[in-house]
Amino acid sequence: MNQIIVLLIVVNVIISYKGFNDIIFFNRYKFQIQQIINGEKIRMLTSGFLHADWMHLGFNMYALYLFGKTVLVNFGVPYFLIIYFGSLFAGSVYTLYQHKKDFYYSAVGASGAVSGVVFSAIMLYPDMTLIMFPIPLPLPGYVFGIGYLLYSIYGMKNQADNIGHSAHLGGAIGGYVLTLLLKPSVFENNMIMIGIIGVIIVGLFLFGDKLKVK
Repeated sequence: MNQIIVLLIVVNVIISYKGFNDIIFFNRYKFQIQQIINGEKIRMLTSGFLHADWMHLGFNMYALYLFGKTVLVNFGVPYFLIIYFGSLFAGSVYTLYQHKKDFYYSAVGASGAVSGVVFSAIMLYPDMTLIMFPIPLPLPGYVFGIGYLLYSIYGMKNQADNIGHSAHLGGAIGGYVLTLLLKPSVFENNMIMIGIIGVIIVGLFLFGDKLKVK
Protein backbone atom coordinates (compact mmCIF):
# COMPACT_ATOMS: atom_id res chain seq x y z
CA MET A 1 0.00 0.00 0.00
CA ASN A 2 2.98 2.31 0.43
CA GLN A 3 3.01 2.62 -3.36
CA ILE A 4 0.28 5.26 -3.13
CA ILE A 5 2.50 7.39 -0.87
CA VAL A 6 5.45 6.97 -3.22
CA LEU A 7 3.16 7.96 -6.11
CA LEU A 8 2.05 11.13 -4.31
CA ILE A 9 5.68 11.98 -3.59
CA VAL A 10 6.68 11.40 -7.21
CA VAL A 11 3.83 13.57 -8.50
CA ASN A 12 4.79 16.34 -6.06
CA VAL A 13 8.43 16.16 -7.14
CA ILE A 14 7.64 16.20 -10.88
CA ILE A 15 5.19 19.12 -10.67
CA SER A 16 7.38 21.07 -8.25
CA TYR A 17 10.43 20.54 -10.46
CA LYS A 18 8.46 21.81 -13.43
CA GLY A 19 7.53 24.88 -11.39
CA PHE A 20 11.15 25.46 -10.35
CA ASN A 21 12.16 25.73 -14.00
CA ASP A 22 9.09 27.29 -15.57
CA ILE A 23 7.89 30.50 -13.93
CA ILE A 24 4.89 30.74 -16.26
CA PHE A 25 3.74 27.26 -15.20
CA PHE A 26 4.38 28.14 -11.55
CA ASN A 27 2.36 31.35 -11.70
CA ARG A 28 -0.45 29.69 -13.62
CA TYR A 29 -1.10 27.05 -10.95
CA LYS A 30 -0.03 28.59 -7.65
CA PHE A 31 -2.59 29.66 -5.01
CA GLN A 32 -3.40 33.29 -5.79
CA ILE A 33 -6.38 35.02 -4.19
CA GLN A 34 -7.42 37.31 -7.03
CA GLN A 35 -7.26 34.58 -9.66
CA ILE A 36 -9.23 32.15 -7.49
CA ILE A 37 -11.92 34.74 -6.80
CA ASN A 38 -12.06 35.36 -10.55
CA GLY A 39 -12.95 31.71 -11.11
CA GLU A 40 -9.70 29.75 -11.26
CA LYS A 41 -10.68 27.37 -8.46
CA ILE A 42 -8.34 24.67 -9.80
CA ARG A 43 -5.50 26.59 -8.14
CA MET A 44 -6.84 25.44 -4.77
CA LEU A 45 -5.77 21.93 -5.79
CA THR A 46 -2.79 22.46 -8.08
CA SER A 47 -1.00 24.75 -5.61
CA GLY A 48 -0.74 21.75 -3.30
CA PHE A 49 1.68 20.09 -5.70
CA LEU A 50 3.94 23.10 -6.20
CA HIS A 51 6.70 24.12 -3.78
CA ALA A 52 8.87 27.17 -3.26
CA ASP A 53 12.19 25.30 -3.27
CA TRP A 54 13.81 21.92 -2.68
CA MET A 55 13.91 22.34 1.09
CA HIS A 56 10.20 23.14 1.21
CA LEU A 57 9.44 20.13 -0.99
CA GLY A 58 11.76 17.81 0.94
CA PHE A 59 10.36 18.69 4.35
CA ASN A 60 6.76 18.12 3.23
CA MET A 61 7.52 14.86 1.45
CA TYR A 62 9.56 13.53 4.38
CA ALA A 63 6.66 14.25 6.76
CA LEU A 64 4.22 12.65 4.32
CA TYR A 65 6.38 9.52 4.13
CA LEU A 66 6.78 9.23 7.91
CA PHE A 67 3.17 9.82 8.92
CA GLY A 68 1.42 8.68 5.76
CA LYS A 69 2.30 5.05 6.34
CA THR A 70 0.55 5.10 9.73
CA VAL A 71 -2.61 6.63 8.31
CA LEU A 72 -2.60 4.42 5.23
CA VAL A 73 -2.28 1.18 7.20
CA ASN A 74 -5.18 2.15 9.47
CA PHE A 75 -7.53 3.50 6.81
CA GLY A 76 -6.67 1.87 3.50
CA VAL A 77 -6.11 3.63 0.21
CA PRO A 78 -9.57 5.20 -0.46
CA TYR A 79 -9.93 6.78 2.99
CA PHE A 80 -6.28 7.83 3.04
CA LEU A 81 -6.80 9.71 -0.22
CA ILE A 82 -9.94 11.32 1.20
CA ILE A 83 -7.93 12.55 4.18
CA TYR A 84 -5.04 13.76 2.01
CA PHE A 85 -7.06 15.64 -0.59
CA GLY A 86 -9.75 16.68 1.88
CA SER A 87 -7.10 18.27 4.09
CA LEU A 88 -5.47 19.93 1.10
CA PHE A 89 -8.82 21.42 0.12
CA ALA A 90 -9.59 22.44 3.72
CA GLY A 91 -6.25 24.25 3.90
CA SER A 92 -6.99 26.11 0.66
CA VAL A 93 -10.52 27.04 1.73
CA TYR A 94 -9.37 28.37 5.09
CA THR A 95 -6.53 30.32 3.45
CA LEU A 96 -8.98 31.84 0.99
CA TYR A 97 -11.26 32.81 3.87
CA GLN A 98 -8.47 34.40 5.88
CA HIS A 99 -6.86 36.29 3.00
CA LYS A 100 -9.84 37.05 0.77
CA LYS A 101 -9.22 40.81 1.03
CA ASP A 102 -5.54 40.45 0.16
CA PHE A 103 -5.88 40.01 -3.60
CA TYR A 104 -2.14 39.59 -4.16
CA TYR A 105 -1.65 36.88 -1.54
CA SER A 106 -0.16 33.73 -3.04
CA ALA A 107 1.06 30.41 -1.66
CA VAL A 108 2.25 26.96 -2.69
CA GLY A 109 2.93 23.66 -0.97
CA ALA A 110 1.45 20.40 0.22
CA SER A 111 1.48 21.65 3.81
CA GLY A 112 -2.31 21.57 4.19
CA ALA A 113 -2.54 17.96 3.02
CA VAL A 114 0.47 16.89 5.08
CA SER A 115 -0.83 18.67 8.20
CA GLY A 116 -4.06 16.72 7.87
CA VAL A 117 -2.17 13.43 7.57
CA VAL A 118 0.00 14.29 10.58
CA PHE A 119 -3.05 15.15 12.68
CA SER A 120 -4.77 11.96 11.61
CA ALA A 121 -1.72 9.94 12.74
CA ILE A 122 -1.67 11.76 16.08
CA MET A 123 -5.32 10.97 16.68
CA LEU A 124 -4.68 7.32 15.87
CA TYR A 125 -1.67 7.16 18.22
CA PRO A 126 -1.83 10.13 20.62
CA ASP A 127 1.04 8.79 22.74
CA MET A 128 3.57 8.71 19.89
CA THR A 129 6.67 10.80 20.56
CA LEU A 130 7.27 13.82 18.35
CA ILE A 131 9.51 16.88 18.30
CA MET A 132 8.17 20.33 17.47
CA PHE A 133 10.92 22.59 16.19
CA PRO A 134 12.51 24.83 17.32
CA ILE A 135 11.97 23.17 20.73
CA PRO A 136 14.26 20.09 20.67
CA LEU A 137 12.27 18.19 23.26
CA PRO A 138 10.33 14.96 22.67
CA LEU A 139 6.62 15.50 23.22
CA PRO A 140 3.64 13.12 23.31
CA GLY A 141 1.62 13.32 20.13
CA TYR A 142 -1.40 14.87 21.83
CA VAL A 143 0.77 17.69 23.28
CA PHE A 144 2.37 18.22 19.88
CA GLY A 145 -1.04 18.40 18.20
CA ILE A 146 -2.42 20.99 20.61
CA GLY A 147 0.82 22.98 20.45
CA TYR A 148 0.82 22.87 16.66
CA LEU A 149 -2.67 24.34 16.52
CA LEU A 150 -1.85 27.11 18.97
CA TYR A 151 1.41 27.92 17.19
CA SER A 152 -0.38 28.06 13.82
CA ILE A 153 -3.00 30.42 15.24
CA TYR A 154 -0.28 32.63 16.69
CA GLY A 155 1.70 32.58 13.45
CA MET A 156 -1.36 33.44 11.38
CA LYS A 157 -2.15 36.38 13.64
CA ASN A 158 1.43 37.61 13.96
CA GLN A 159 2.44 37.19 10.29
CA ALA A 160 6.13 37.51 11.10
CA ASP A 161 7.32 34.93 8.55
CA ASN A 162 6.57 33.52 5.10
CA ILE A 163 4.96 30.34 6.40
CA GLY A 164 1.40 29.60 5.26
CA HIS A 165 0.00 29.14 8.76
CA SER A 166 -3.60 29.36 7.55
CA ALA A 167 -3.06 26.39 5.20
CA HIS A 168 -1.42 24.41 8.02
CA LEU A 169 -4.31 25.23 10.31
CA GLY A 170 -7.02 24.47 7.77
CA GLY A 171 -5.34 21.21 6.80
CA ALA A 172 -5.01 20.14 10.43
CA ILE A 173 -8.70 20.86 11.00
CA GLY A 174 -9.54 18.86 7.88
CA GLY A 175 -7.50 15.89 9.11
CA TYR A 176 -9.11 16.11 12.54
CA VAL A 177 -12.68 16.19 11.25
CA LEU A 178 -12.21 13.57 8.53
CA THR A 179 -10.49 11.14 10.90
CA LEU A 180 -13.38 11.38 13.36
CA LEU A 181 -15.93 10.90 10.58
CA LEU A 182 -14.16 7.98 8.92
CA LYS A 183 -13.02 6.21 12.10
CA PRO A 184 -15.20 7.17 15.11
CA SER A 185 -13.35 4.63 17.27
CA VAL A 186 -10.50 7.16 17.64
CA PHE A 187 -12.69 8.89 20.23
CA GLU A 188 -11.56 6.12 22.59
CA ASN A 189 -7.85 6.87 22.10
CA ASN A 190 -7.71 10.14 24.02
CA MET A 191 -11.00 11.90 24.71
CA ILE A 192 -9.30 14.76 26.52
CA MET A 193 -7.05 15.54 23.54
CA ILE A 194 -9.93 15.32 21.09
CA GLY A 195 -12.04 17.54 23.31
CA ILE A 196 -9.35 20.20 23.75
CA ILE A 197 -8.63 20.30 20.02
CA GLY A 198 -12.35 20.49 19.34
CA VAL A 199 -12.71 23.45 21.72
CA ILE A 200 -9.79 25.24 20.01
CA ILE A 201 -11.33 24.68 16.58
CA VAL A 202 -14.80 25.84 17.69
CA GLY A 203 -13.25 28.89 19.33
CA LEU A 204 -11.36 29.59 16.13
CA PHE A 205 -14.56 29.65 14.12
CA LEU A 206 -16.42 31.71 16.72
CA PHE A 207 -13.71 34.30 17.17
CA GLY A 208 -11.69 33.82 13.99
CA ASP A 209 -12.65 37.22 12.62
CA LYS A 210 -10.14 38.73 15.03
CA LEU A 211 -7.42 36.76 13.22
CA LYS A 212 -8.47 37.65 9.69
CA VAL A 213 -6.09 39.65 7.55
CA LYS A 214 -7.31 43.23 7.14
